[in-house]
Amino acid sequence: MTFVFELCAFNIQSAIIGEKAGAKRVELCDNPMEGGTTPSYGTIKQTREKISIELYPIIRPRAGHYNYDTDEWEIIKKDILLCKELGCDGISIGVQLDSGELDVQRMKKIVEWAYPMGVTCNRVFDGVPDPFKSLEELIESGCERVLTSGQKAGAPEGAELLAKLVKQADERIIIMPGAGVKSSNIEQLINQTSAREYHGSARKKVENQSHQNAAVLDTGHIYIADEDEVRKIVQILNAIPAETT
Repeated sequence: MTFVFELCAFNIQSAIIGEKAGAKRVELCDNPMEGGTTPSYGTIKQTREKISIELYPIIRPRAGHYNYDTDEWEIIKKDILLCKELGCDGISIGVQLDSGELDVQRMKKIVEWAYPMGVTCNRVFDGVPDPFKSLEELIESGCERVLTSGQKAGAPEGAELLAKLVKQADERIIIMPGAGVKSSNIEQLINQTSAREYHGSARKKVENQSHQNAAVLDTGHIYIADEDEVRKIVQILNAIPAETT
C-alpha cells in the first residue's frame, strides 16, 4: 500500500498543476468560498481531456446543508450520470437528513447510479451526530472513501477522532483526512492517524493582472494550486515506507 494525495482543485489550471506535481487524484470543485459546488459540464469535460490521473468532481448543487429537495435530487442524478458519461473515475458527494444523520437510502442510490465510478462521501460526514455509526452506514452503502476533518475545523485538530475512524474502518473503507492538510503537518498527521490518503487544496490567491474597475468590488478572486506546496506534500508521502502504519 502506498500513500495518496488528492488535490482539491477549483479550476482546470489547478488540476493540471496537481498532476504535474504528483497528485494521484483530483477532486474538482467550483466556488471555493462556498466549500465547493458542482463544476460545470465544460469544466468537467475539459479537465477530463487534460489530465490522466483520477478525476472526482464534487456533486453538490449549492452551498449550505446537504438535505436536498426533489428538484435538487434530480439535478444530482443528472450530474452523476453526466460524470459517468464524461469518463470520470468517481464523484465526491454527501446527503443528510434533517437530523444531521446520513440519508443512507439516498447514499445507496447514489452508489448505484455512479457505478462503476467510485464514490467518496464528502464532509457531510463532519456534521453527523454519531461518526462511528455513520461510518458503518457508509460501508454498508458501498462508498469507497470518507473525506473528513475528524469533525473539527481542520484535520490536525481532528486527529484523535481520525485515528479512531481509521482503526474502525479496518481497510473496509478509506478514511481520507482533509482540511488544513499542509506539507508542514502531514508527517504528524500520518503518525497520529495512520491514514493512507490525504486531501488538500494547497491553494493560493492569484493577483489579477487584467484591467480592473476599482469601483467594482464583487468580481471575487482566483485561487490556484501552489505547485511547490503540492510537490512538497507528495515528496513527503513518497518518502515514507509503504509498510508504515
